[in-house]
Amino acid sequence: MFLLQVALVVLLVAFAVFALLMQSERDTSAEAKRRSIAVAQTFAHSPGVLTALKAPHPSAVLQPLTEAGRKAAGVDFIVVMDTHGIRYTHPIPDRIGKRFVGTIGPSLAGKVYTESVHGPLGEEMQATVPVDNADGHVVALVSAGLKVKNVTSQVDRQIPLILTAGAVALGVATGVTALVGRRLRRQTHSLAPDEMRRMYDHHDAVLHSVREGVLIVGDDGRLLLANDEARRLLDLPPDAEGRYVTQLPGLEPETVSLLASGREATDEVHLAGGLLLAVNQRPTDRDGGPRGTVVTLRDSTELQALSGRAEVARERLKLLYDAGLGIGTTLDVTRTADELAQVAVPRFADFVTVDLADGVLHGEEPGPTAAGVRRITVHGVRDDHPLYEKGRLIDFLPSTPQGRGFGTGRSELVTDLLTADGWYLQDPERAARMVDYGIHSLITAPILARGVVLGVVNFWRIKEHGPFDVEELSLAEELVARAAVSIDNARRYSREHAMAVTLQRSLLPRALPEQSAIEAGYRYLPAQSGVSGDWFDVIPLPGGRVALVVGDVVGHGLHAAATMGRLRTAVHNFSTLDLPPDELLSHLDDLVGRIDQDEACPEAAAGVVGATCLYAIYDPVTRRCAMARAGHLAPVLVHPDGSATFPDLPFGPPLGLGGMPFRTAEVELEEGTQLVLYTDGLIEDRNRDLDEGMELLRVALAGHPDRPPEQSCQAVLESLLPPRPKDDVALLIARTRALPSDRIADWDVPADPAAVARIRDAASATLEEWGLGELAFGMELVLSELVTNALRYGSEPIHVRLIHDRTLICEVSDGSSTSPHLRYAATTEEGGRGLFLVSQMTERWGTRYTPQGKVIWAELALPDDSWGC
Repeated sequence: MFLLQVALVVLLVAFAVFALLMQSERDTSAEAKRRSIAVAQTFAHSPGVLTALKAPHPSAVLQPLTEAGRKAAGVDFIVVMDTHGIRYTHPIPDRIGKRFVGTIGPSLAGKVYTESVHGPLGEEMQATVPVDNADGHVVALVSAGLKVKNVTSQVDRQIPLILTAGAVALGVATGVTALVGRRLRRQTHSLAPDEMRRMYDHHDAVLHSVREGVLIVGDDGRLLLANDEARRLLDLPPDAEGRYVTQLPGLEPETVSLLASGREATDEVHLAGGLLLAVNQRPTDRDGGPRGTVVTLRDSTELQALSGRAEVARERLKLLYDAGLGIGTTLDVTRTADELAQVAVPRFADFVTVDLADGVLHGEEPGPTAAGVRRITVHGVRDDHPLYEKGRLIDFLPSTPQGRGFGTGRSELVTDLLTADGWYLQDPERAARMVDYGIHSLITAPILARGVVLGVVNFWRIKEHGPFDVEELSLAEELVARAAVSIDNARRYSREHAMAVTLQRSLLPRALPEQSAIEAGYRYLPAQSGVSGDWFDVIPLPGGRVALVVGDVVGHGLHAAATMGRLRTAVHNFSTLDLPPDELLSHLDDLVGRIDQDEACPEAAAGVVGATCLYAIYDPVTRRCAMARAGHLAPVLVHPDGSATFPDLPFGPPLGLGGMPFRTAEVELEEGTQLVLYTDGLIEDRNRDLDEGMELLRVALAGHPDRPPEQSCQAVLESLLPPRPKDDVALLIARTRALPSDRIADWDVPADPAAVARIRDAASATLEEWGLGELAFGMELVLSELVTNALRYGSEPIHVRLIHDRTLICEVSDGSSTSPHLRYAATTEEGGRGLFLVSQMTERWGTRYTPQGKVIWAELALPDDSWGC
């Protein structure tokens, strides 16, 4: 009502203002027209106008007159013009001589013409009248006018009055409405008329449909109202209302006494025809109402049954909630099955067993039958049960609930195991023991994931508890369904993780190659969260040398492992070229850059490759180790005195950045020095700094110079790594060896062809001292060819070195960088057969370049009993 009154007052005020504005607009136009005509006619008939028009310069005479008349008449302009509309006068002087804006045709015909135009001064109302001469001819025109906005009107004074009156009316209406509304709200308890109607319409429906009896007893003890439920509970007669409660038949004395007394009661239990009623009674005059009491009756027998069912439902929901939180916390099949059993015992079952297809434990797909099912979980309220033990491989018969569940994927309920013949046939002796033990009821629920049965879960109960029912079968299915998803995820994770680890391990060395330069030990630990790109390698090189490699590809997953395999293969290939460490890393850097370019296409899912690497070459003859690193951590040197240090090794950028050179550093190592190479997973941890991790590594290595590399590897892992490392770890520890000087012979060769024979004789004598006389013939042929080539095609200095290692190594060095090439000589050619003979007489041969020139080497196999003599 209040909003309606406000809207009405506002509407009336708006209409009044609108009417005033319309009236004002009409009055303004009429006033402007009237004043324009009067001023124009007055000036047109003024004495002297005709005389001024005949003057040589009419504007000079008329302009002052029109301006004076304009100001006196209160108009905005008076314009005098000739019959062609050319102005003689205008308030704006620069408009004189220009054409008049308006219609002059009617005025030339002798008429007075008014119009509204948009002239130089804005929106104007103007009147144009003719100026006649003595003969009645029109000789000029006069136009006067003013802007419409300058015409005053009564509306400016009337609008404030109208708005003030409207505001006063609105305020009075608001006050009256507020007073009336307040009284109505107090009387109707703030209910609208339709709400009051609905309240009374629904009152009887609600009163008689509630499952609680309601009685209203007057102050004099008469029954004023009884709903249908109260009539049913108390078995009241149809004419009960209006009668005294003491006169109602069938009521127990205690109930009559309570109703007649009017005292308060809260959940007092009274008998009524075999029912237990919870009675509540309160007075009705607390809020100023009439004196009396209101009584509510509730059948506590039915409520007790409902309460029991609700408690059961609540417990089951709580069980499912706990199962959702407690099952599947890890990606481990066995752990998930244990979590399911722990949730269900003893809240749902007395014993729980979980049987999975044996292949599921290894990440494989299960078979189609229940043959080869392994029990992975047995959990119960007691430990002396007769159930199959954990870890046993079971072949369930098709007649058993487990066999049928595995084949059909449907759960089965066995309320009494004594009547289950198929179950009894599986193992009669054990079945009898189970029945004697008290196990009498079973639910078998298959573990079903993605339409595949992975196994079955068995819920067992003993006689102290009732058998399972159909509702509990549904609960068991829900429990197993929650666990099935986690078990399948764990199975798939185990399979993929095993595949990835197998792939990565296949890309790593399965065993270290045989060589004499070092004694090595290694460890590789894959991360718990997946595979990575860590790798290591030991690569034998010509001359008894050995290359040690450790690297790390950034990232995790199969892509990192595959990239690691490509880099490891590349290192092997580059090492056959016998390149220095810095050159090998440069080639590896170019390879990583090409991999980045190849995988930068839109079809590639992987990102940019990043990798680090450390490459070292150790020569047991000179005991010198050349090392270079690309973004990798510095190695650790454990000296024979037990001290552990980090060598000053130049740092190079990670592989793939390009543009930055790598540098090689050489250090001389005492025999027995341990060279420790590792990846960042060994020392990095989120709870400590990198420097702290490196110091822990140094401390773990120091003080044990005689400890074998294998034991050093184990000690380092135990000191630095947590039980479940987050990143892959590659560790390689190499203890250096030195080749005895009595197994090395070398000679300088003068630039004289006759020196070839002397070198052959000296080499033969040396082989006799080493007990390798049977290799003298072959070595003489090799030396003759290599030394002759050095004398003919090379440059000084020329040097020959024999090394007695696992093979007999012959090295001929010179100052030239020209490398010989093996070729097949034609029958008419006199040369070209020397290197062919070398390749036939030796196991392998090749060339490596040095800063001083090149070294051509060849290896001859030793007799079976000559190594180690």
